[in-house]
Amino acid sequence: MTVAETINVSQVLLESPSFGATEIGQLEEAIAASQCGEVMQFQRELQLKVDQGSASERDLLAAGITAYLLANHADADRYLSKISGNGLADFYRAQSLLALGQHQAAADAYASAGTNGYDAVQCALCRAGAIRLSGDTDAADELLAASSREGATRAEYSYQKGCILADRGDAFGAIEYFERAVDMDPHHGGALFRLAGENNLLGNDADAITLYERSLSRPPLFKGALINLGLLYEDSESYSAAAFCFRRVLEVFPNDERAQLYLKDIEASSDMYYDEDADRARRELDQVLRIPITDFELSARSRNCLESAGIHTLGDLTNVSEQELLGGKNFGETSLTEIREILEPRGLRIGQSVEEQRKPAPAYDLEELSPQERALLEKPVTELGLSVRARKCLSRLGIVLVGELVSRTADELTSVRNFGVTSLNEIRAKLTDFDLKLRND
Repeated sequence: MTVAETINVSQVLLESPSFGATEIGQLEEAIAASQCGEVMQFQRELQLKVDQGSASERDLLAAGITAYLLANHADADRYLSKISGNGLADFYRAQSLLALGQHQAAADAYASAGTNGYDAVQCALCRAGAIRLSGDTDAADELLAASSREGATRAEYSYQKGCILADRGDAFGAIEYFERAVDMDPHHGGALFRLAGENNLLGNDADAITLYERSLSRPPLFKGALINLGLLYEDSESYSAAAFCFRRVLEVFPNDERAQLYLKDIEASSDMYYDEDADRARRELDQVLRIPITDFELSARSRNCLESAGIHTLGDLTNVSEQELLGGKNFGETSLTEIREILEPRGLRIGQSVEEQRKPAPAYDLEELSPQERALLEKPVTELGLSVRARKCLSRLGIVLVGELVSRTADELTSVRNFGVTSLNEIRAKLTDFDLKLRND
């Protein structure tokens, strides 16, 4: 947006005689164009009028909806609850109540909004979402079905249907409906956010980043989207972009502990020494490990044995031991010598990766543990309820079970890229819940 196109926020919030769809659209544009600070400045003037008791219904409406757009949902509820019989106020109050987790109150507010003149179909679809979040998925599905004649062509219908399918465990069906919602409305924040989350879970980080970015193209500010996007940026080593996301959260929520800690991690990691030569050597080694076996002249016997064993690259050869190769049919010392002659000039040896990735000795003796203790240590780390960032870091270390996690030290964990103090403290807290701790803690 150019300077000439900058929204006059004061005029929109304080001077315009009315406050409706036009003014809301202008505020959305202003916030999306990084005029968030200016919007907050003039909203404070409205808040002062409210606190002094001199605010009109129009002022309350402007203050409440602006608070919603800035994700200050408690303030939005406080201002909008003072207005009665206004469908616009009821609808945005319902949106904020939903964000605050007051699902039944949100459902009631959506019903009031429809009664008081706001788009009745949209209210019914959103009310179905509030009922679903309150725990009654079947009732939500019934309400959607009752609204399908008028609502099926709307993005909100597909979004709510996708949410119901996701709750019922049909991830791919949910994705189909979320994609349908985005096709109908490319700026549907909820559908974009859910699609981004599904892609993140599936490991499609590049798609998840694009979808989170799109979900943030219009207010309200989705704090969860900004946090998740920041973590994905950090994971892809786009540290300045990650820091921007966390600072944007702190601009509106200055006391948000997660954003503060994640930003601190990034600032600390920027001071760490980066070994460019070591990184280049790792990349070169990766290229060598991907070289196909077919690029080399081997005897027919050796080629057939390797193919039967599912070994196709030099990297595959570093992941098996000499004993495993010799255990294959018709694979003898002659074939072993052939392979050594291929690997040695490239600084590799059979079983090299197996040795380097050998896991540390357990910090416990299974024979000395009770059945309950053994079951706890054999529990997957996915059941600890860790954040996406912490799970990815453990995955890089090949840690699958709780027992493998408690066999590691704090230093071993923080040696992994993007594994900072925040993730370490999170894991320690989760282990403490089970009366466990990291090795040497």
